[in-house]
Amino acid sequence: MHTSIPRNVSDPLDTRHFRNALAQFATGVTVITTRLDSGEFVGMTATSFNSVSLAPPLVLWSLGNSARSLPVFQSCSHYVINVLAAHQANLADRFARRIENRFEGVEFALSATGLPILKGAAAWFECRNKSRYPEGDHVIMVGEVEHCDVQPQPALVFHSGKFVATNIE
Repeated sequence: MHTSIPRNVSDPLDTRHFRNALAQFATGVTVITTRLDSGEFVGMTATSFNSVSLAPPLVLWSLGNSARSLPVFQSCSHYVINVLAAHQANLADRFARRIENRFEGVEFALSATGLPILKGAAAWFECRNKSRYPEGDHVIMVGEVEHCDVQPQPALVFHSGKFVATNIE
């Protein structure tokens, strides 16, 4: 059956309309963490996380070209992707803001390579920084998973510009 084009179709160059359309896709919420050579921890919120391959185990996420932490994540050897649980919206907000020390008062353990794993995360993936692909206004990061763990619990998702707690385990 043939129907007419929906009435809200816009020019793909209308970035606000494009963002609004993308916001209808619910995504998981992660905090990506690493450590500088100086020992300082770096972390940021990312909603662009996805699986790539089971063999070898690969995941991806992306980071905007204008992000202050881009040089850190492009050059680090390893990082941890912390998948946030429903009760961790405060951490998503904290690691998304520009504050001096995002780790102050945050509970975490250290991975095998000394990287922060956030306490209470639903899952985490310690990755070797395998590949980086500049694309548009972001860099796509591919990580080879070396270690991971899971603590099944409701997840935190991002939908329509807001953090939303799920009740799905």
